Amino acid sequence: MPVVTAETLTSFAKALFLKAGCDDTGATIVSESLVQANLRGHDSHGVMRIPFYIGKLKDGSMHPAARLTIEKETPASLVGDGGWGLGQVLARDLTERLIAKCAVTAIACGTLKRSTHIGRLGEYAEMAAEHGFFSMIVANTHGAAQRVAPVGGKRPRLGTNPICMGMPGGAAGPFVFDIGTSATAEGKVRVKKIAGQPVPLGWVLDPEGKPTTDPNQLYGDPPGTILPLGGDQAYKGFGLAFMIEMMCGGLSGGQCAYPNPPPPLGNCAMFMVLNPDFFGGKDHLLNEVKNLEAYVRGVPRIDGCNEVFLPGDPERKTMSARLASGIPLDDGNWKALVDLAGQLGVTVPAD
Repeated sequence: MPVVTAETLTSFAKALFLKAGCDDTGATIVSESLVQANLRGHDSHGVMRIPFYIGKLKDGSMHPAARLTIEKETPASLVGDGGWGLGQVLARDLTERLIAKCAVTAIACGTLKRSTHIGRLGEYAEMAAEHGFFSMIVANTHGAAQRVAPVGGKRPRLGTNPICMGMPGGAAGPFVFDIGTSATAEGKVRVKKIAGQPVPLGWVLDPEGKPTTDPNQLYGDPPGTILPLGGDQAYKGFGLAFMIEMMCGGLSGGQCAYPNPPPPLGNCAMFMVLNPDFFGGKDHLLNEVKNLEAYVRGVPRIDGCNEVFLPGDPERKTMSARLASGIPLDDGNWKALVDLAGQLGVTVPAD
């Protein structure tokens, strides 16, 4: 299993994107975004995505030079069209615009359609938190990438439809809660598939709606499905995904899930940023966050439990370890990158 430093992996990723036709700005933003996801342990949103992205660049469905077009704007809102450009470039642009608006208004809200995959939603929540703002981001799959069936169904109807909330404050940094509304992210199943490894029970159902540990069942014809979040009460996870589907596809002017969609390409998304100065006040918020954190972390723990994890803690812990020791990549996903480098004429890093 290769272990690569973040700096080396970022340079390698950037070289791949430059060779595939991205400009320096786009290649830099996307490569840094993917490696930052790996650093935080979100390997499903890390460099394993590069072959998919570059495949879309090659077939012309991803447009590396496209930038965010604003279709409508008010002092507190934006409606954006990404023109199928690089998702991380578009989403960062939208987030920066909303942060600027939120400095002079209570709430700023924006939508994004026709964006390729925007990556880890927590990245944008972290940006807002750096300015002392609360944020919420939700995304669908622009009607495609249907992976999740409703409870009682055996064919997929929705994507994994993530939701992310970020709150400034905290002793170690902001609290960022970034989850899919399914039992796992589709990218995590894909990581296991490429690595030739089974998935845990409770992630995937086969095409007949029966539990399976074979990740290939998700991608068959007919396809299997990923279970909604919630275990025995999975209707809660699917209900949340259903509402997100309408928020993202409907409010953005993009698309909700529909029959016989094209191959997956990207996202519709909705971003909300809130300035606490216009509500209870930033100082009040930070004091309440500080007191709440201390109260929750001080809970009596069951035997064998050494620490209580709050949103953002697992990512910070993983990032500390991977900055010190490097980012581990399984052999299957590393081989996919090496093969791609051979096709593009990019030198593979030694470590």
